[in-house]
Amino acid sequence: MKLALPYPPSINHYWRHYRGRTVISREGRRFREDICDFLATSAQRSGNGPRKPPAGGRIALCMDAFPPDRRRRDLDNIQKPVLDALEHAEVYLDDSQIDLLLTRRRASGKPGRIEVQLDELPLRRCPLCGAAINPENN
Repeated sequence: MKLALPYPPSINHYWRHYRGRTVISREGRRFREDICDFLATSAQRSGNGPRKPPAGGRIALCMDAFPPDRRRRDLDNIQKPVLDALEHAEVYLDDSQIDLLLTRRRASGKPGRIEVQLDELPLRRCPLCGAAINPENN
């Protein structure tokens, strides 16, 4: 499954402390809702209906990050918001299903975006180069 998503808030803007508790910020909640709305709308347009999450299956997830500008950014700060939003949108049951997580920085440009590729394990093709994987050589 391939998805093109809006660029997420950094993890530094995703969490807030409120009355002694750590909660998802307003910006983080808005991002999760936007992802749910976006995926529901794209499923309706494609006629595929609701996605069926892998029931307990193991997942490989590859993200290509296209930042909105050339500021310095830590790639690991965008992973958690994306993973949580995809879980909230029921793309998969739980992000603990992810056994392989790759994130690449790509060229910047407005508006930023994240391209996500989800595959069930074991992989048949390398998510980076697309080469076939021979299971006998693993």
